[in-house]
Order: sequence, then structure tokens, then C-alpha cells
Amino acid sequence: MNVFISADIEGTCGIVADAEANPDMPRDYGTFSQRMTREAAAACRGALAAGASGILVRDAHGPARNIDPAGLPEGVNMLRGWTGDPLVMMSGIDEAPYDAAFFTGYHAWAGSGGNPLAHTINGQNEYILINGRQASEFLINAYTAAYYHVPVVMITGDDAICAYAREIVPAITTVAVHRTRGGGVFALHPADAEKQIQASAEAALGRREDCRLQLPERFDVSVRFRRQQVAYAKQFYPNARLTDSKTVSFSSDDWYEVLRFFHFVL
Repeated sequence: MNVFISADIEGTCGIVADAEANPDMPRDYGTFSQRMTREAAAACRGALAAGASGILVRDAHGPARNIDPAGLPEGVNMLRGWTGDPLVMMSGIDEAPYDAAFFTGYHAWAGSGGNPLAHTINGQNEYILINGRQASEFLINAYTAAYYHVPVVMITGDDAICAYAREIVPAITTVAVHRTRGGGVFALHPADAEKQIQASAEAALGRREDCRLQLPERFDVSVRFRRQQVAYAKQFYPNARLTDSKTVSFSSDDWYEVLRFFHFVL
């Protein structure tokens, strides 16, 4: 059984500030890059306990060089750095037949109040819509997993993204490591978060067939940019259109084409 893990940082236990996710701010960032490593490692331990024979951890935040590989269990492989392909946070999922995917350290989406660091892909958009729903990185990456026939069986992060994920994949296992109030969070003790992640990862793999996601037949996508100058420039992507001064839209029946649009427009 092969498991793919996409690891982010803005949904790690207790994180609240941009500096804590920024490698250029080492005093703050060091703590949470360690938390990112330890939470991904807990997910790996749970997968191994459930019988996983192969695990790939995709470092999927910022420079994609956040996780200390030595902090992961032996035998776990990593993908570090940005490959440059449209799969982005899911790069590597096309390399092998994976039986399940975990998302660790995930966070609420642009346009929501579910996390002090809420965003989708980057900070230059106010929100992204996919078929009328405000899109999170969970939704985008779950669709990518489904494109490669891989069920997403567990997500860890803030309580808002956990609730959102259950709307998309009702059988998914969730671990809410903190909940938001304004610019603050009520967080679990980090050791308790790791224990819950490990136990949940082990249990989730037994329910993977219940977590298969059916892709929509068509994707109507809109990106609402913060600045109209950016929207004006991005409208020139092939088959994109400017639907108002700050919104660029795109449609396709092929999810990979949507990923290609995001790759060049965001």
C-alpha cells in the first residue's frame, strides 16, 4: 500500500502569524517548521502502522524546503522544492499508483475567517470559485488526487478546513488541531495533536474506498484578484476572459487544464 502526503504549514498546531510561516523570519518560523515536520512524521507513523509499504511526503509550503527529512521515519521518501509542473502541492502523485493521500497542516481558504492565515494558493486573490464554491487548497488538491484515482482519506489543520473537507468527502478522517477566533487560535498541545494525527492516519487507511471523490463533468472557475491591474494582465491566458475589472474566468471539462490555468495565472 502506497501513501502520498501533501504537507502544508498554515494549518499546523497553534500557528497564527505570517512570520511563523516565513523562512526569512527564523526565530518564529523555526518552531513551526519543526511542527510541520513532526505532524507529517506522525501521519507517516500511522500509515506505517496500518501497513503502508511506500510513503512519499511532498513538502508543499513556501520554498518547499521546510520539513527536516531526518525527522521522518526511516524508509519515507520526500519531494522537496518546486518541480515547475501544474500539480504544484500534489507533484509526485503521478509518479506511482498511490492507494491513499493525506493532507497535513492544511488551512482555511481565501475569503473565509477560518484561520488567521487563510488563503488559497497565494495572497494575490480575494477568492477563487470553482463551480460556484469558494475554493480551498484542499478542494483543488482533492480534485487533483481524484484525477489520478487516489482517495484523500485524512486531513489535519484548523477546524474550518476540517468541516469544509467533510462537505466534499463525507467519509474523510479529520484532525482539527486548533480553532480560530479573529486573529487568534485555541490550540491543542502539540504532543496531543501528534498522537491524534498518528492514530487517525492509521484508522483512516481502512476507510479509503469510502473516500473516493467523483470529479465534476465541467469546471467553471473564477479568480477574484485584489488588484485590477493583475486581472487585466491575466485575462490573456488562452480561453480566459475578464468578467469584471478584477475577475478572470475560465472553463474546461478537463481538470488538468484548470490546473494549467492556475499554474500560469496565479
